[in-house]
Amino acid sequence: MTEANSPTEAKAPKSEQTRTLILETALRLFQERGYDKTTMRAIAKEAGVSVGNAYYYFGSKEHLVQGFYDRIAAEHQAAVRPVLDKETDLESRMAGVLTAWLDIAAPYHEFAAQFFKNAADPESPLSPFSPESEHAREAAIDVHREVLAGSKSKVAEELREILPELMWLSQMGLVLYWVFDRSENSERSRRLAERGARLTARGVALARFRVLRPLVREVHELFTDFLPGMAQTVAARKKA
Repeated sequence: MTEANSPTEAKAPKSEQTRTLILETALRLFQERGYDKTTMRAIAKEAGVSVGNAYYYFGSKEHLVQGFYDRIAAEHQAAVRPVLDKETDLESRMAGVLTAWLDIAAPYHEFAAQFFKNAADPESPLSPFSPESEHAREAAIDVHREVLAGSKSKVAEELREILPELMWLSQMGLVLYWVFDRSENSERSRRLAERGARLTARGVALARFRVLRPLVREVHELFTDFLPGMAQTVAARKKA
């Protein structure tokens, strides 16, 4: 987590410093008091800003969590560069991306468990599948697009758009497991990441066979039709 007096922070515009201060204060209070018991007024008081100023940067507690999602996504995109810049093996690229996410998310483990009951509600704006989460979701899917595009694995053109979304959904399965994982240093989640990467690589390899491609598309359509937010994301991409 960035310190308030770090060189990077000092060079940021005052408005960005204030926004970062409010977000970091909120994350700390969410960890200490729980998401439901933390109010915007308490966040503003702890951050040393007016309530109106807090609402100026974040319209609600939900917007603060969206800020958290965006931060995680940005940090993850930076953290995966070493593996994506040198590896071409799909399993190694996928394992590196999943492990990097666990490393980035580690400081927020307790917080994630506390607010998950809200995020698990498919109607909640905190859901990773909600329209409100689209920006962070697309950033995460972009990582998987690069995972696939930079690998030496051969991928059918008709599957190039949908496979990264399915890969991201497999990452969401890992995230769900991680939220409730109480093993030391989330060791079980890390093992799951490695085995999940191996399974994903095998699945992509099998998708080369024409007979299996309809099954891949059907799985993708299933998630698109039944996961809130996913249908809107796909529709928006087709219009772009």
